[in-house]
This record gives sequence, C-alpha cells and structure tokens, in this order.
Amino acid sequence: MTNYNAEINKNQEVKNDILKKCTDKRLKNPKFSDYIKPFLTEKMNIRVKDCGTFLEMLGDFEMENKKLYSANFCKNRFCPMCSWRLSCKDSLKITILMEHLRKEENKDFILLTLTTPNVKGDKLNDEIKKYNKSFKKLMERKEVKTIVKGYIRKLEVTYNSDATSKSYDTYHPHFHVVIAVNKSYFVSRDYIARERWLELWQQATGDKSITQVDVRKVNTKDLGAIYEMAKYSAKDNDYLVSRSVFEIFYRALKGKRLIVYSGLFKDASKMYDNGELDIYKSQSEIEYVYRLYYTWHKNEYLNSNIIELTEEEKEKINKLLIDEMEID
Repeated sequence: MTNYNAEINKNQEVKNDILKKCTDKRLKNPKFSDYIKPFLTEKMNIRVKDCGTFLEMLGDFEMENKKLYSANFCKNRFCPMCSWRLSCKDSLKITILMEHLRKEENKDFILLTLTTPNVKGDKLNDEIKKYNKSFKKLMERKEVKTIVKGYIRKLEVTYNSDATSKSYDTYHPHFHVVIAVNKSYFVSRDYIARERWLELWQQATGDKSITQVDVRKVNTKDLGAIYEMAKYSAKDNDYLVSRSVFEIFYRALKGKRLIVYSGLFKDASKMYDNGELDIYKSQSEIEYVYRLYYTWHKNEYLNSNIIELTEEEKEKINKLLIDEMEID
C-alpha cells in the first residue's frame, strides 16, 4: 500500500463512533425540519422530518468498527445529516483529484482564501452574486490566467453570533480555492506574492478596504486544506441559531453552485465520476461480519436487529473501495 493510500486508510479504519456522529446530527433535525418547513412541499417535508430515522450499519466481529451502509436520507443540502455525509464524500474526491493531477499532470497546488468585509443579512444574496462576478474578473486577469491550470472553488458563509463583537449579527461569505499550478511556478517570474494577490482581489471587487487574503502552498497530504474545501458551505451551528438566520442562509444559498471545478480539475472530476480514478482509492481492510439495524426513538438510536452476513454478502461487501473520508 502506498503512503498516500495509507493516509486515507488511517482516516477511515479507526474505531470511530459513527453512531455518535449520526446521533449528534439527528438531534438537530427537529429544529431544522421546523425552520425549513415553509420552503418545501408536503412530501419533501415528510422526507426531511424522517431523515436518518433508520440506519443500516456494518460491524466487524468485535463490534469495534462500524460503517454506515445505508439510511433513509432526505438529501436536502441544508440537512445537518446529509450535508455531513456529502462533505465526507467530497473530501475523498478532492484528495484524489489533487493526487491524480500531481502524478499524471505534474502539478502543484496553492490554497487561496478570498474574503471581503462582513455584511448584514439583507445584503448577503447580493454580496454572493458580487463575489462570483469578482472572482470571474480575477481569473481573467492575464497574470492569473497564466499560472492557473485549473481550480476548485468552494463558497462558504459563516454567521457571527457573538453579541460582544462589533460584527455581531453579520454574515461572512468567502471563497476557498485550490489552484493547480506548474511545479516551476514557485521559482518562476510568474509567481504571484501574497501582496499582489491582495491587490488583484481589491481591484476585482473594487473594494480597497480589504486588507487580507490568505495564500499558501498545499499538497495532497494536507488534510486540513482539503477539509476547508469539502466542509459545509454553511455550518448547522450557524444557520440553526434562529429561524430568521436560517431564512437568510436558505434564501441566499438556495440554487447557488457551492463548489465549482474548472480546467484540469473539471476534467479530472468527470474522470472521477466515471470511475476512471478508482485506482487511487484503497480497499477497506476491515472484515465486516454483521448488519446492524438502528431506529430513532426518543432522542437516541436503538439497535433493532443484528444479522450475520452470509458468505455471499461478505464477499460482496468486504474489500470494497473506500469512497469517503470521515470528517466531523
């Protein structure tokens, strides 16, 4: 096993309490389903309310390792449970895309974080639209276009609930961007220093009050940078603060493209979705023996049944390729 695959396995093959994580997310469902109810059809509201009430897991012989195998997910992008599961899958995908471009296209990477001052809730939607236009202007600058061979752009919005802060009750949209560059970029005359990135972003936004951009070199083992890209566009701890805050998040983010692949990353994304990059995935080393069924009852998951896998099921289920990375 390569060191790269070992890192992925290390992230996966731990005695993680997946049931506790599911419980933590499920406990947020009553508030979430109540807040989102006015925006959904009756049928979809039922799906949201019932999301995660049934879990099917796999367990090893000692019951030390468990894997979430299937559940009645609603797949709403704001759902605490479903957004968490999507982030787990996006984490692995981004890792593999970067590893593929590093090996096959001989690329290195920088992580660029672009921000502007916080805005009030009634300005958030317009600010996000402005961000998209400003980013397009930035990418069209000749000196940027020269070095960018592809990028992944992720929109994130945070909310300041600290009543003692000067920016209390404001929203902070920002972009996390992984950019693929030639390996020679860091020693070439085309290298863009942090100060220049700041100038370019100020010019693209038309906002000279911006004082910070963050840019740094990253690699495929920099799991922190990958989590920045794959984590939720909006944290449930932020948008579930109150009904009014949720409505602002919902109206501003509904229908928006939250993660965008471009250039070499767009090509690699298509390959990933078609299974052409499965060579970068590693097999699970855990030998699963049981199916475990859980139902939600009075704020906890109760084990309703344990069934030993048949030999045919073991052959089908075990040694599968890992398709996600666990994140909180």
